[in-house]
Amino acid sequence: MASSIPNAASPVKHRVNNQHGVAANKSINLEEIEILPYEIYRFSSFSTNYVPENILVDCPSDQSSRWSAHTNNPPQYLTLKLRRPSIVRKIKFGKFEKSHVCNIKKFRIYGGLNEEFMPLLLEGGLKNDNVPEMFNLRCIAEDGYSKLPVLYLKIVPLLSWGPTFNYSIWYIELLGQDDPMYTNSCMKEYNKLREMEIVRLCLKHFRQQGYDVAFKALQEETQVHLEHPHVSELHERLVVNGDFDKAEEFMSNCIDEGLVDAYLSRQDYKHMWRLQQAQGQTQPGNRGGHQLVVDAEKRLIYLYGGWDGFQDLSDLWVFEITTNCWTQLCAHSEQMNGPTPRSCHKMIFDPVSKNIFMLGRYLDNSIRTKEYIKSDFYLYDTRAGTWLQICDDTSQVSGPQLVYDHQMCIDAEKRMIYVFGGKVLTPRSVSACTSSETEYSGLFSYHIATNTWTQLLVDCHHPSASLPDVMSVKSRITHCMVFHNKKRKLYIYGGQRVKTDIHEFICYDVDTQVLEILNKNDNNYNNHGVNASMCNDGTNEPSPTYTLRATIDCERDEIYVFSSLCKSKDRRDIQHVEASNSFWVYSLDSRKWSRIYTCHYNPSEMANLRANVPLEPCPRYAHQFVYDEVEKLHYLFGGNPGRSASPQLRLDDFWILSLEKPKRSEILNHCRFLIRKLKYEEMARSDTYQAMQYLRKHFHKLASLLFRTDDNNFSECAMERPRLLTTSFGTDKFETTSDLMLTDEDACSKSEDNSDRTQPPEDSSMESSESSSVFHSSGISDLASSYTAYRKSGGKLTRNDFIYELRARRDFLFNKLVKLMPSNMVQPERNLSDFVIM
Repeated sequence: MASSIPNAASPVKHRVNNQHGVAANKSINLEEIEILPYEIYRFSSFSTNYVPENILVDCPSDQSSRWSAHTNNPPQYLTLKLRRPSIVRKIKFGKFEKSHVCNIKKFRIYGGLNEEFMPLLLEGGLKNDNVPEMFNLRCIAEDGYSKLPVLYLKIVPLLSWGPTFNYSIWYIELLGQDDPMYTNSCMKEYNKLREMEIVRLCLKHFRQQGYDVAFKALQEETQVHLEHPHVSELHERLVVNGDFDKAEEFMSNCIDEGLVDAYLSRQDYKHMWRLQQAQGQTQPGNRGGHQLVVDAEKRLIYLYGGWDGFQDLSDLWVFEITTNCWTQLCAHSEQMNGPTPRSCHKMIFDPVSKNIFMLGRYLDNSIRTKEYIKSDFYLYDTRAGTWLQICDDTSQVSGPQLVYDHQMCIDAEKRMIYVFGGKVLTPRSVSACTSSETEYSGLFSYHIATNTWTQLLVDCHHPSASLPDVMSVKSRITHCMVFHNKKRKLYIYGGQRVKTDIHEFICYDVDTQVLEILNKNDNNYNNHGVNASMCNDGTNEPSPTYTLRATIDCERDEIYVFSSLCKSKDRRDIQHVEASNSFWVYSLDSRKWSRIYTCHYNPSEMANLRANVPLEPCPRYAHQFVYDEVEKLHYLFGGNPGRSASPQLRLDDFWILSLEKPKRSEILNHCRFLIRKLKYEEMARSDTYQAMQYLRKHFHKLASLLFRTDDNNFSECAMERPRLLTTSFGTDKFETTSDLMLTDEDACSKSEDNSDRTQPPEDSSMESSESSSVFHSSGISDLASSYTAYRKSGGKLTRNDFIYELRARRDFLFNKLVKLMPSNMVQPERNLSDFVIM
């Protein structure tokens, strides 16, 4: 299926420009980029006349000059073959002279020296326009510095802009370096890297199979080390010598030195809700559509306004976290030159001036008159306890019109407030020339020091959006927005526009004014280009409901999103199966969502029967959710539970949400359990009396092993995880229910020591000194003595089979333990057998 037609008569050296036409970085030096000739090597299918060779020629005005797949059923692909191994740095996609439904919206590109092994080089997507796009390809090997040579390049379309249309590619240009004087050295480095990895795979295989002579000979000949010397020490102690106490001591030292911290940081948070019962009789009443802000330094939470089911409120409250007490600062702020009663407004707290800024509100249609619709802007001085109207109508000073369901953030360092989105309120009696279409507000900034407003982005339907020098954005309501004060970026997620949910996750750099869609190449699409969030019930990212509440931790580089009552055909009754709470974390480092939990609400199941206290807040909307960045706690207050039988019902419950990663002490206890469990299993096979003594004090749930006499049954029982133990090392999931299997002594030790550095108990082997000496004298670590004791107890395996099985069990545990450590310290994750296909 190969074609001998090259895409260029001869390589042309040139400098590659970026999207703005700026010359590429001069650091390229001798590694000049040139156009690389290639041929069509393999393809999945093509439609009549739309042959793959069409991509070799750039004819943007010819609609037939393209490759078009015969179908959009996966997998569809094009495999290109270069004339020689090359370092491919960039790929350029040409396009038709205007937008086209067959342009590929999502694609992946793989590359390598052979078709059987091609790592992922790029995952991206094209804009549906006529502007050619260039992408950087991954050209660095896994070691982080060796160049990755490529001979084959596979382009896999995943989704077209018209979802039911076939995929089309108009033109492909590859850029990089294929001069043998340059690539030969890269090939040499890469082949050396491959050879080292092959040797390490062989070393791992030889050691696991017990080929000790071959292992030592290969290591001595190649001078390649399988792993870090410390990890080899663990293998010697655990697998070779069966010295479980030393292995446990080793793991304790590793954990104390922080070698498993990276593993722990990858684990999901464990959440816990707590209903906060405030002191005193005076507390805010039921409400929704109110606002909360936090003064983390002084440990204060401020609450203002909202709708109590019958009327808008204008009261201001403060909650002192240290004393657990609410105080009313004013019952009617309009009597103190403050704002009138309102709901669906927004507030932010300025940690520098200690002022609270307030903008926007919802007005009932009956009072939307020209005289009344004004975007007033207020400030509350928390030190003086006074209100100040900054502006009577921000729309008259280049600010936003009167909006509700918008979002506000503050850049305290630069003294800037950002306001985005929201629905614009217009007068009830509109004139004939006024459009009846819903208006949405854009992105505005307010400079506190100079008291000036600036519009940064207009809504995409704004009259000026079509002008070439005007930046626009698809505005929305009920979205969430946070500001990262170190990255200096706004992050905007979800929302609705008219009746359409918006799934975009937007990042806006406030200094460079660069707007980026984070999930355009995303995670929402699986290998076949199907929307994974649709396939998996929205498990890849939060559903853009009207109840999203977001916070940010700039130190952890994490965004937290709490999603509650979901809209389903405008039915908001809590009895519906759609009623649920879920909590998500977005890592700005990995650019991935992680769902911490989802709980479908059932009032009868969610209550503590003894105290009749709910375990978590019921689903709701129009609530408020804020974050205390000092104590790392979230606070939730009030909202509308959406009960159709009680439409006026609003809530006044106050909740605290804590999130915790597994601690060092928890992973240490889990490692101890695994090591001691295997130690007990070996004892049970060779000395049942000592095993009974060991078990009687520490491992009651494993007593059944003593009553298994058949080797096959024992093997099944020994390897079976207890039902209450749920762990999965190596899959970035970790649960600590193994504590149920530990001793009373360990349980006490854990409860008394809440620090991350838990020292092993004085009697770390969990047995008395008498039983310990008897145990070691039994020679459980000595394979010959172990086998003798095993045969005396009725075992039927041959010596070789016994030793092989014993080492296999120890190796299995060793492999689980080393998965907790940094990948650059341990043996390869893959096995030699993974590459053998029968």
